[in-house]
Amino acid sequence: MTLPLPLPDGTGVMLCGHGSRNRLAVDEFAVLAERLRARLPGVPVEHGYLEFANPVLHQGLDRLRAKGVRRVLAVPGMLFAAGHAKNDIPSVLNTYAAAHPGFEITYGRELGVDPRMLRAAGDRIEAALAASPRPQVTRHETLLLVVGRGASDPDANSNVAKIMRLLWEGMGFGWGEVAYSGVTFPLVAPALEHAVRLGYRRIVVFPYFLFTGVLVKRIYAATEDAQARHPQVEMLNAPYLGDHPLVIDTFMARIEEMLVGQNLMNCSLCKYREQVLGFEAEVGLAQQSHHHHVEGIGGGLENCPCGGDCDSSCRDEEFCKAHGLEWTPLHGHDHGHGHGHGHGHGHHHHHHGHALLAAQPAPLAGFAAPHDHEHDHAGHHHHPYPHADHPLGPLTLPKVPGRLARKERQG
Repeated sequence: MTLPLPLPDGTGVMLCGHGSRNRLAVDEFAVLAERLRARLPGVPVEHGYLEFANPVLHQGLDRLRAKGVRRVLAVPGMLFAAGHAKNDIPSVLNTYAAAHPGFEITYGRELGVDPRMLRAAGDRIEAALAASPRPQVTRHETLLLVVGRGASDPDANSNVAKIMRLLWEGMGFGWGEVAYSGVTFPLVAPALEHAVRLGYRRIVVFPYFLFTGVLVKRIYAATEDAQARHPQVEMLNAPYLGDHPLVIDTFMARIEEMLVGQNLMNCSLCKYREQVLGFEAEVGLAQQSHHHHVEGIGGGLENCPCGGDCDSSCRDEEFCKAHGLEWTPLHGHDHGHGHGHGHGHGHHHHHHGHALLAAQPAPLAGFAAPHDHEHDHAGHHHHPYPHADHPLGPLTLPKVPGRLARKERQG
């Protein structure tokens, strides 16, 4: 897909990501920016992250300004719009625009539930089925388990269920289920135990993720553990979305929306705007990013024996000591709901920096009536998740002992 309209002079594109401790995930996200650059010849394209990796968002924006860009089309590299897409990224972009008069940033919408994304997902699931050693098992004897990231925003979680239903119905599986890697319920392990009881001969586990990382590795590990407990059921791990050409097509469509004035984020069930069942207390909270304290990573992991493919072994203090890695516990989280923040709880960070300005600027072009999300940065408070005591979750997907740590214990 190419844009039907040329981008005006002085226009650049910024791909905004979350960031990951897994260097392979960071590299895969950078590949998405390269794919966009190839589709937009002559257009400055940069990328940046909220946390855990460089370049951070303001560094990518600096690079665009240095190239003479006056208007940025900022695309969230997010599958669904939850807190990061609705609050954190626009807060950082707003702050930057306010600090640089005459520099316009238009914020696009997330990838969302899109026919192109569905076809990309279907291709990944078909690849898993094609690799099955039991070709005699039919679609009607197969259960599809779609695993989403999981968020404290029920709107984003419901989109994972919609994706699952569309794939289930479109591909003709016997049954479909949804699981999440953290924050909400059900987590992968209890979802697999539930799925086994339904009696299907095969379960396909599909992580609806853009790229690899600690959570995808844990999803695959949970499948392997369940397979060992239930050898009578074939369990297949499908590849994640990655840089599938249809994913890039969807990003291009989001850029086109900003150019022609159809940049419409679906906020009909957003917990910051509407009285969504169980989340009524979060309507109208102040919009402010809580990622300034971990913006960038700045080194410290160069000597980690994981070789960049983080499996979270380094979150153990003794492991870090044994390998000469700096270990610093994360600042305290006052959540009040029995689970962590949603991106690896009990984790630590190696070297953070680049604190953001505290200004609260005007809304971005293309992002009307920004969602407000108030944070106490001293205690890093989050509103309580209403079902934190659900028996199938919603604690973040428990850490499977890292490969390196397991090998060391076994050796």
